[in-house]
Amino acid sequence: MKFNNLLQYFIIFEGTIILGFIIDLIFGDPEKFPHPVKGIGFLALKFEPFFRKRFKRERMAGTFFALSIIFISFSLTFLIIFGAYFINVFLAGAVAAIFICTSIAIKDLKRESLRVENSLKKQDIAAARKNLSMIVGRDTENLTQEEIMKATIETISENLVDGILSPLFFAFIGSAPLAIAYKASSTLDSTVGYKNKKYKYFGTASAKIDDFLNFIPARISIILIPVAAFLCKKNWRNSFRIALRDRKKNPSPNSGIAEAAFAGALGIQIGGLNYYNGIPSDKPKIGSPLKKIELKDIIDSLKITYAVSILFLLLGVIISSALFFSILCFLN
Repeated sequence: MKFNNLLQYFIIFEGTIILGFIIDLIFGDPEKFPHPVKGIGFLALKFEPFFRKRFKRERMAGTFFALSIIFISFSLTFLIIFGAYFINVFLAGAVAAIFICTSIAIKDLKRESLRVENSLKKQDIAAARKNLSMIVGRDTENLTQEEIMKATIETISENLVDGILSPLFFAFIGSAPLAIAYKASSTLDSTVGYKNKKYKYFGTASAKIDDFLNFIPARISIILIPVAAFLCKKNWRNSFRIALRDRKKNPSPNSGIAEAAFAGALGIQIGGLNYYNGIPSDKPKIGSPLKKIELKDIIDSLKITYAVSILFLLLGVIISSALFFSILCFLN
């Protein structure tokens, strides 16, 4: 294949990721748009009974269940883009960009977090609790204003990795099909990856796969969050220090890194006692309470999130470009 053709395909490859990122940054996901996550959820709903009947051992049933849905998600995305390619290469790029846009959630995370922040600003605690319940799994009915702010910041930090960095990471490796495959894994973790009676064994594979896929992006964030904190004029030194100190306190092998880095940057402490469907869950406290949590900490968390997202995108473009031209030099 000629150099010009390779260069064209690489530019389209990079362009789809950048375009998808920009579309999500500006528009997010329209509420009535046929989002892939809805399709993945539908598959999960239909496939779960099938695999439970096929395998007597729940752990094995859950493993084949998770791998099948991830594979189907990857394959369907690939086939749709491949079909568009036969019409026009740029159409294929546009379709890939739309898929990538649906795999990340920058705008939606900002929109939902600001709804909570605006309700608190109006001193409407009931509305704040209701809005918070749309983005967290914990019980929100009796949360105080400080607990609502803390929960919002925790959610922003958690979603930075699995809602933004990881989809971008896999998009740079395998474009839209791999980004959607990751999204399938993340959706399954949110659907069946629980340690309750129903999914203790069936959901093990979904949870483990999601942990594995988030491993590298989460550890990249330990560098990028302090850098973003510096750019946002927050405490970047404390961000890095707390990330190193408290990253393993969260039961999740990945969530604790971003949570600790955010807590350090803002000078606050998160974690502690929460309730899930009335059941208490006392998580270790992360960060040092250098100050009380304030309403503006939600805005600062979003600023850091945006900065990290843009830094990660730039890093991905630089590394993938360097690899592309290195391979070309090697082949020539």
